[in-house]
Amino acid sequence: MDTSLLRRINAYCWEVPQQGAMRVPGRLFGSGALIRDLDDMVLEQVSQVAALPGIVRASLAMPDAHWGYGFPIGGVAAFDPDRGGIISVGGVGYDISCGVRTLRTGLSKEDVLSVLPELVDLLATVIPAGVGRGGQLRLSGSELDDVLRLGARWAVAQGYGESRDLEYIEDGGCLSGANPEVVSETAKKRQQDQVGTLGSGNHYLEVQYVDAIYDQAAAFAFGLKEGGVVVSLHCGSRALGHQIGTDYIQILGRAAQKRSLHLPSRDLVCAPIDSKEGRDYYQAMACGVNCALANRQVLGHLVRQAFAEMFPLARLELLYDVSHNTCKVEDHDVDGLRKSLYVHRKGATRSFGPGRQELPAAYRGVGQPVLIGGTMGTASYILAGTVESEAMAWGSACHGAGRAMSRKQATKRWKGKSVLHELEHRGILVRAASQRGVAEEAPGAYKDVDEVVESTHHAGLARKVGRLRPLACIKG
Repeated sequence: MDTSLLRRINAYCWEVPQQGAMRVPGRLFGSGALIRDLDDMVLEQVSQVAALPGIVRASLAMPDAHWGYGFPIGGVAAFDPDRGGIISVGGVGYDISCGVRTLRTGLSKEDVLSVLPELVDLLATVIPAGVGRGGQLRLSGSELDDVLRLGARWAVAQGYGESRDLEYIEDGGCLSGANPEVVSETAKKRQQDQVGTLGSGNHYLEVQYVDAIYDQAAAFAFGLKEGGVVVSLHCGSRALGHQIGTDYIQILGRAAQKRSLHLPSRDLVCAPIDSKEGRDYYQAMACGVNCALANRQVLGHLVRQAFAEMFPLARLELLYDVSHNTCKVEDHDVDGLRKSLYVHRKGATRSFGPGRQELPAAYRGVGQPVLIGGTMGTASYILAGTVESEAMAWGSACHGAGRAMSRKQATKRWKGKSVLHELEHRGILVRAASQRGVAEEAPGAYKDVDEVVESTHHAGLARKVGRLRPLACIKG
């Protein structure tokens, strides 16, 4: 990207000046190196989002941003319903509420290394992974409607996990406003056997250990210590979320046309928040969020069962569960007034700072855990939300390393077998549903996660707490 097109605010924040149809400026977060490597399409998409009705303050891109459908991946924008604000499928994405859940195991790296091959084989057996692969649950129509209404609360009520888990999931494990009646039967049918499955693409389960602590107070609150082993899951709403996106692209497209909304791109079809189509999409999207929360709750239960076989005395506790790809109604300060805004986070993580009532009591003094996934071969990070992020970015941060190239480009450069061999040589065991999937997700296909996290930290979007290294990975 040509940085001469931007105004540098500081070393980690760059402004896209308001011009043309833009209603607000754009803001890009990242080091000079990350910004220079950005695809020009990110600048175009940030500018297009800035032209949408009702957008407040700025169109934002996190340090892991790259091109996406409608919004860039890593795009964040808030819309005010009192000023004609809109809701957009392209601002949420198709994998609704794709997110990360991390569990503490109470075990040390040495405990796990002694049985790592057996553990990873067992996890690969109990965690259904791969394109379209179903799980053990096959839900009736009414059961699935309950999943969509209740999210992780449904899963806990069915015996998947513990009631205390709910405190450590965003929104208490259930996003309010979900209405299964506005979700198509096609979407529901596609989800009947998908609850409790990992999926494919960039979804994974990793066994990791803490190899560095940067913030002792936050690490203590989060229950992290050097050498401790955690398990992280990354997956979302599976087929149901994708079908909701597919259905509502059409519905919001017709709504935009009916209301003569002037849109900068067809990929940004949307409807006013205060319209039937806008309300229906929010309710359907909330169903997608709840489906993802239930999915990760069931998967977490399966992980606990696997560990119980290998480590009968181990107790796996949920550290936190964060969602990406959402639109949430949140209260924020705007020009001295408290406003309820519809905050779109597309490939971005909520990053609320200390004091927010939405956080678990145990974390309210240090801020929300921000779980940043790396790749199979690189570090992942745990950060904490900041008050500064709420002022700059509606309390948002990056969600991962961010792709540096497309999956098609990655498969031309790497072979799955050679990637697996290289990782095993480094002591990282991988069990994958397909070798093509491994090639698509080769660590080299992603940005430097260390640089992304450093940018996030220095920009003030979230602060570093701990670094995780992979021991083993189940790849979807």
